[in-house]
Amino acid sequence: MKFSAQEEYGLRCLLQIARLGPDGSMTIPEISRVEGLTPTHVAKLTMILRKGGFLKSTRGQAGGYALARTPELIRVGDVLAELGGKLFDDQFCTRHGGPTSICAHAVDCSVRSLWQVVQTAVDEVLDRVTLADLLEKETPATNVRMFAEPPRRNQLA
Repeated sequence: MKFSAQEEYGLRCLLQIARLGPDGSMTIPEISRVEGLTPTHVAKLTMILRKGGFLKSTRGQAGGYALARTPELIRVGDVLAELGGKLFDDQFCTRHGGPTSICAHAVDCSVRSLWQVVQTAVDEVLDRVTLADLLEKETPATNVRMFAEPPRRNQLA
């Protein structure tokens, strides 16, 4: 399973803006410079994030992009879904049905069941992590680990 470059870069752009605090904003050239992306690519990502309700834009000389909501209200799962969709959704079988219009396994499909379980597990983690969690002083891996790892059991030697 892979996350796309669009999801990675879009989340990174959103984090750059969020680091500036509630009154901060950044222009496309500023984001481009900090993230090492082309202005065209940043413009595409900010457009998606604005349409998704994560960013607001202000025109003019003092304009730029700012968060549309507080970081505590922006779930990483929602951001990634807006930027790239989900691993498994209702149209999955339609897109991967093969040469026929109806999947040969439409009635009983163990592969579809597997993807549903994987998507549910991914959603459970990503929907618990907010932009605020990623902004904390701790490393993002530490924040995510507390959501992802099951409690450890004591093992007897």
